This record gives sequence, structure tokens and C-alpha cells, in this order.
Amino acid sequence: MKRTKTAKYEMDMTTGALLPKVLAFSGPLVLTGILQLLYNAADVVVVGRFTGATALAAVGSTGSLINLLINIFLGLSVGASVVIARNYGAGDVKHVQDGVHTSMTVAAISGVAVGIIGVIFGRPLLEMMGSPEDVIDEAALYIRIYFAGMPFNMLYTFGAAILRAVGDTRRPLYYLSVAGVINVILNLVLVIVFHMGVAGVAIATIISQAVSMVLVLICLIRSEGAIHLDVRKLRVDKEQLMQIARVGLPAGFQGSLFSISNVLIQSSINSFGSLVVAGNSAASNLEGFVYTSMNAIYQADLTFTSQNMGAGQYHRVRHGMWVCLATVTVVGLGVGFLFLTFGSQLLSLYNEDAQVIAYGMKRMSIILPTYFICGLMDTMVGQLRGIGYSIMPMIVSLTGACLLRIVWILTIFAADPTQEILYLSYPVSWAATFIAHMICYLIVVRKIPHENEPLIMKEA
Repeated sequence: MKRTKTAKYEMDMTTGALLPKVLAFSGPLVLTGILQLLYNAADVVVVGRFTGATALAAVGSTGSLINLLINIFLGLSVGASVVIARNYGAGDVKHVQDGVHTSMTVAAISGVAVGIIGVIFGRPLLEMMGSPEDVIDEAALYIRIYFAGMPFNMLYTFGAAILRAVGDTRRPLYYLSVAGVINVILNLVLVIVFHMGVAGVAIATIISQAVSMVLVLICLIRSEGAIHLDVRKLRVDKEQLMQIARVGLPAGFQGSLFSISNVLIQSSINSFGSLVVAGNSAASNLEGFVYTSMNAIYQADLTFTSQNMGAGQYHRVRHGMWVCLATVTVVGLGVGFLFLTFGSQLLSLYNEDAQVIAYGMKRMSIILPTYFICGLMDTMVGQLRGIGYSIMPMIVSLTGACLLRIVWILTIFAADPTQEILYLSYPVSWAATFIAHMICYLIVVRKIPHENEPLIMKEA
């Protein structure tokens, strides 16, 4: 593939030592994920400190519902990344180009569609979740404004997925740095100066998302070579769409159905009252920083595996998984215990109410020591999707995590309805799903040929 002046941002993961490549790819991605979380954290911190616990609960309680509505479309961005990375690894410029233009067209359409759905059905769904009466009005307002900006979110997400596919994790970091600063400044101005409360933080979020979208679009338009975006060529290529959908739809359905179990958990948390909801929201927000550190390894494994499958470097696919599993374990345990050690101080940034902090610590003491298992689970999913299997990890994840959590809530939690029992559903489901994914991988890996042998794999 011809080298261009923008190639310095790209990363060929088909050559070189494994661990340095994984770390070089993951480092900027961790910082990018942290900046994305700071969007939410800034929202939650500002309303929690300057508006009160009710506003904190309102913003925090919308997370599981937002994920439920957008995950199916975010799954398509995963499919786009896998397909483009594989063609990039194979040096197939034409199909990379077709994938880029198809992906961005799908992003625009899906952004408008999910935005309309969220604006119309946001409040009824919050009511179905049993949002507390003192929370639901502000939560509904936040969610309507948030979904009005969904086209910005989708276009940025798909654009960043394209850049990740070619190993570029640095430029999305730069763009989110700019957008993150804008988000924080607008939060403070709109909430403290103009007293706009929940509406202020929602408006700040979508403006910052619009900035990151504009920057990533400019990047793709100005890029040379395979990932160049020409707005005149925006269209849906049927072949590329089918390949993207084959990987992305199972990933999206998995994410959405995962969110159903999280919605049930959120509904159970809502039953404990607004102070518990506030503590849970703050703790969950902090846990997101640990998760995004581990998710960077999942993204690295996904891109690494896809590029090397395209290039026929099958031995690197096998070795890369073990490197990623070891890395995600170290990251998950290290960052998890760091956040747990300073948990009370960190929670106090969101709200100084002693009860809110105590409820947040109750969740963190169960989740954070075991969170690395979630990282192991996701890394196995990245490996299987990169190889070309998407339906299999979807079925395993839905059975091992989603279904198991629902059964847990309806049986064990119903028999002993405490917060501790509810939170235990997370590590139990992660462990069961990781073990099942590992068994699937040990079966699948036998079908991967050695170098210079034809690849003949078909997912059942």
C-alpha cells in the first residue's frame, strides 16, 4: 500500500514485536476513552456539586437507557473497523475506500434514526424503568437533549473506528482533547452562570460532540490514500455493508441486549431511592475509567487480529491473544485497586453527602476487585470477532452475561433484595462468560491455518 504523508499516524500491526504494538496502540486509546468519560464525568460532577443529589441521580440514571438505544448502531462501527482493518492488512485499497464511504453513510443515517427514537421514547422508557418521581422530569429533559445531538455522536464514532482500523489512535485523542476542554468550560458556564442545571450539561455535551465530529470529518477528508473521505462518493456499497453487518449486527444486538440486563439492574437500584441511585451513578462513572483502560486492550486485540488475518499472519493472531489477556489483567487489577483505594475521595468530587459516598463505596468494593474479569471477557470477544466470528461471541455473551444476570435478579436477588447481592451479579456473569469464550476460542483456533495455507473459515 502506497505510503502517504498521513501514514505516520497509521500503524501496521502485521510486523514487529507484539507487546510494544499493543501498548502503542492502546495508550492513546486509553486517554481517548478517558476524555470521553470526562464528558459524562463533567456532567455528573457539575450537577452533583452545584445543583444537588437529585440532578446527579437524573443524569446518572440515563446511562443504561442511552446504551440500550445506541448499542445496535455502535455495533456497526465495530463491524466497520474489523472489515476496514482486514482489507488494510491485505493491502486492498479499493475495498478500504468502499468501506470508508459505506461506514460514514451508515453513520449519518443511523444517527438521525436513533436520535428520533430517543427523543420520542426517552421518557416512556424511563417510566418503565421506575425512575423515582423526584428524578424523572430532569432525566427525561437530559435524555431528549442528548439524543437531539446523536448524529454528531454517530459520525464521530464511525470516523474514529475508521482511524483505529488503520492503527491510528492518536488523532482521535487530539480531537477529543479539544472537545473535552470545550465541554468542561460550557458545563461550568451553563450551570453555574446561567443556572441551566441538567439542560446545561446536556447542551454542553452535544456541542462538544459536534466539535469532535467536525474534526474527525476534516481529518478523513484531508487524509491521503486508502481512508480518504470524498463526500461526493458517500454511498452504500452492498458488499461492504453485508460484511460490516455480518460482524456489526451481532455485536450491536449483543450490546443492546446486554443493556437490557443493565436496565433491569438500574430498575432494581431505583427501588432503593434517589440517594442510592446517586451513589450508584457516581461509582459507576468512576468504574468507567477502569473499564475504558481495559477496553483499549479489547480494541487493540480487535484491530491487531483483523489486520493479521487479512495479511495471513496467523501465528501473530495466536500469540497476540495471550499478550492481550496478560496486559488486560495487569491493567484491570492495577487501575481497579488504585480507584478503590481512593474511592471515598473520588466519590466526594461528585457529591459530599456521606450517604451518597457510602452507597457508592458499597458498589465499588464489589465491582473493582473483580473488574479485570470483564476485561478478560471482552478481550476474548475481540479475538473472536477479529478472526471472523461474531455470532458465536454474541450468543455466548447473551447467555453467559445477559441471561444469567436476568435469572439472578429474578431468583437470587428476589430472595435477598440487597445491594450487595445485586452487584454480585456482575462478577459472576463475567466469569461464566469468559470461561465459555475461552472454550469457543480453543475450538475455533484449530481452524486457523499456518502461514501460506488458504484460509477457509465459515461461521455456523
